[in-house]
Amino acid sequence: MKFSMERAALLGALGHVQNVVERRNTIPILSNVLMTAENGTISFVATDLDIEISEQAAADVSAPGDMTAPAHTLYDIARKLPDGAEVSLAIGADGRLEVNAGRSQFVLPLLPAGDFPKMTADGFTHNFALGAAELSRLIDKTKFAISTEETRYYLNGIYMHAIDGKLRCVATDGHRLALCEMDLPAMTNGEADDMPGIIIPRKTIAELRRLIDGLSETIEISVSEAKIRFTIGSAVLTSKLIDGTFPDYDRVIPKSGDKHLVIDNGVFASAVDRVSTISAEKSRSIKLSLEGDTLTLAVNNPEHGNAVEDLMVDYGSEELEIGFNAKYLLDVTAQIEARDVHFHLSDPASPALVKDPEDPGALFVLMPLRV
Repeated sequence: MKFSMERAALLGALGHVQNVVERRNTIPILSNVLMTAENGTISFVATDLDIEISEQAAADVSAPGDMTAPAHTLYDIARKLPDGAEVSLAIGADGRLEVNAGRSQFVLPLLPAGDFPKMTADGFTHNFALGAAELSRLIDKTKFAISTEETRYYLNGIYMHAIDGKLRCVATDGHRLALCEMDLPAMTNGEADDMPGIIIPRKTIAELRRLIDGLSETIEISVSEAKIRFTIGSAVLTSKLIDGTFPDYDRVIPKSGDKHLVIDNGVFASAVDRVSTISAEKSRSIKLSLEGDTLTLAVNNPEHGNAVEDLMVDYGSEELEIGFNAKYLLDVTAQIEARDVHFHLSDPASPALVKDPEDPGALFVLMPLRV
């Protein structure tokens, strides 16, 4: 096997696939990238057994074939080569990979291509397409609420499902919930009504978001009960889904909040950030006290003192004191696109519903803290 390609093309292709490769692997072949050369095209594939990313790039193929080489090492070599360099890769007489670019020469160990595990790409029952901006919105509005608690594995991802003519994404860690939806796209295969509800893993979401960052093209999505596949130009990301049942999230979304608070989102976020400077690191609790059109933010930390700040708001309901995790408040305010953020409150023990008046397809729920 022998081929050559421009350094930027090699770096771009490796940059798309190498991120999925874990730095430490008990299975040596999983540290490698599979490269297949044929008909003027190089296919790069990397996997961690749960996610597989492939990318194709044009190259000058002198001898077709396939091989696997250390993914991160090869990426680092390409990254450090000078711009415009022509990179030649070939299997040497000793069975190792020879990388040549100008006066730079590298020799890397290889593992048999036949040992590289490949994820099957069949069984997809539903296919549809989303614009990169639409998919980014669904991810960005919800990913911050994904749980990192491994014992509740079914919360370690975004729940995507079709409901009432909408494609809805939901994430929750039990302390906060984020929901974002859009009109259900047309299916090119399968019926929207019977599309399975799926839980896309946290790592898959991170890799997908990285791949579509800054793009404006259409993303092809294929779904089955066990896998999901995203086709992004010449790159394809295939992932296993979380095998579990997402909880009935609808019952924790407040249906009525008789107290309506409207506040300038930027002013509120800045005030929360300032006052929480001295909050306890573990709970990050902050008390919100509402009286008339005045909101008082307060933190009382026995070790570091206390902080108070008053803000003018649009409220006008009966007095209320309620506590929240300051970090969670900031996570939610970061998703608000409008100038004002709307809080729907009931009592100190009930969750708060947060809405963005400029994005009616998104909502957020925050569980209160005792303060």
